[in-house]
Amino acid sequence: MEIWINPACSKCQSALSLLDGEQADYTVRRYLEDPPSTQELEEVLRRLQLEPWDITRLGEPVAADLGLAEWPRTQADRGRWIQTLAAYPILIQRPIITVDDETAVVARSREAVLRVAR
Repeated sequence: MEIWINPACSKCQSALSLLDGEQADYTVRRYLEDPPSTQELEEVLRRLQLEPWDITRLGEPVAADLGLAEWPRTQADRGRWIQTLAAYPILIQRPIITVDDETAVVARSREAVLRVAR
């Protein structure tokens, strides 16, 4: 299991505490320092069964600068979204946990973390 975190994020800190409480075996990826590639994002999106716009933090200043809220959300534009997430990892929703069984969750709730930790 791997968890993508921003150490300054309270949701990430909570997820780590829950994983520790469940004695889960995991590795930490500080994805702002070690950004995922477009291929890794494709894989995580497949596992999440989500689209790139579903995991984009539109409230970030860079999202406003890029005008992401107005970008089309179509399959034709999917690659553009993924490239943007790879270029600006601050835009990626956090924390994301990938599990060895090929699943993944956006672990913003206690329930989501516990679902993969047990």
